Amino acid sequence: MDNGRNGFHPATLIRDFDRGTTSRLADGRTLREWTLVAQEKEIEVAPGVTFPAWTYNGRIPGPALRANEGELLRITLINHSSHAHTIHFHGLHAAAVDGTAGIGLGLVQPGEQAVYEFDAEPFGLHLYHCHVTPLAHHIAKGLYGVFLIDPKESRAEADELVMVMNGFDTNFDRANELYAVNTIPFAYMNEPVRVTVGELVRIYLVNVLEYDLVNSFHIHGNFFDWYPTGTSMRPAEHTDTVMLCQGQRGILEITFPRQGRFMFHAHQSEFAELGWMGFFEAGCGPSTACEKSL
Repeated sequence: MDNGRNGFHPATLIRDFDRGTTSRLADGRTLREWTLVAQEKEIEVAPGVTFPAWTYNGRIPGPALRANEGELLRITLINHSSHAHTIHFHGLHAAAVDGTAGIGLGLVQPGEQAVYEFDAEPFGLHLYHCHVTPLAHHIAKGLYGVFLIDPKESRAEADELVMVMNGFDTNFDRANELYAVNTIPFAYMNEPVRVTVGELVRIYLVNVLEYDLVNSFHIHGNFFDWYPTGTSMRPAEHTDTVMLCQGQRGILEITFPRQGRFMFHAHQSEFAELGWMGFFEAGCGPSTACEKSL
């Protein structure tokens, strides 16, 4: 894979959170700002397989926008593509900034821009995506990303990862030929995600897969606490597998008690065999005594 040509790498995306730029308002609140540019870009999704993508800021998924509960958020969308686009944020906001055609800011035409402004609420794990019809086409082409609002009551310190479950319809028959986490099939098989034995790992898991009704996440040799949508500080269950329809997401907290290489994948075999699988490489930290898994 030529990740240099793509301009992004799954090994980097998995720990990449974009906190934007901040300033202080007259009332003491924080204003947090980002600029997202919609643009067309050909990316390589498998060796020798290119895909004519639509992107935010030249990458799929778009930047993982991260804010704090209660802040004022301002996102500028600049449309450098040849199609009308929007940004629709999951969360609480006024209708005028919902990113829906015919309402408020409406469609952002090629060469134009729009500014979405709203309060960061509720805390939790959300997403953003284009909301222009045909909707499935705009999302499947790559216009989506993670939108994370941290609670005022801080979560425990952890090694934090972002995983966006997606796929690619490379022959445009409205069925996926490739599946992945963070866009590149088998990326974390070739370069396992390195974690430390005994340390809390927190995964922000979002499903944006088009053309398939259900996706899933399964971990080998371990269980995790599951917080649906991340809007509660208490887990809903302790499990090793979760199922998600499109747009569903949640926070997964896990600790690896022993050293070794542990697989994670979709529990739909077709998805796993077409790219949606990877490994965690659990190793001992400098001050950690741990037992190697056989």
